[in-house]
Amino acid sequence: MKNISISILVALVLIAVAFLIAKGGDRTPLPNGENNVSVVEERQIIDLTAVGGYSPEKSIAKAGIPTVLRFTTNGTFDCSSSVRIPSMNVSKNLAPAGITEIDLGIPKVGILQGSCGMGMYPFEIDFQN
Repeated sequence: MKNISISILVALVLIAVAFLIAKGGDRTPLPNGENNVSVVEERQIIDLTAVGGYSPEKSIAKAGIPTVLRFTTNGTFDCSSSVRIPSMNVSKNLAPAGITEIDLGIPKVGILQGSCGMGMYPFEIDFQN
């Protein structure tokens, strides 16, 4: 009975450590001036890094202008290499290394939510006026 209790305790500790590693720390929106959003040649580019989730997890962007979501990968082989944006019927596999762009068209005001293919790693973009 003692061995079973120790095994359960070790398993719980390992699960907790794996969860903390997977979350990857603070992923709050970046302050103004340090955002991952830029405008190049009349289109807005939102840069996200995909590995063990998406960083930043939350972005703020401008509504009403042509927008591209750009994912950068570098040795990404986990489920964040598969992106889903259900409201736009988007499901795309990212290259293990490199840049993959997804055209979002001209977004309206609101929050766009996406995740990895398994739904474990969410991200969102708050489109504002």
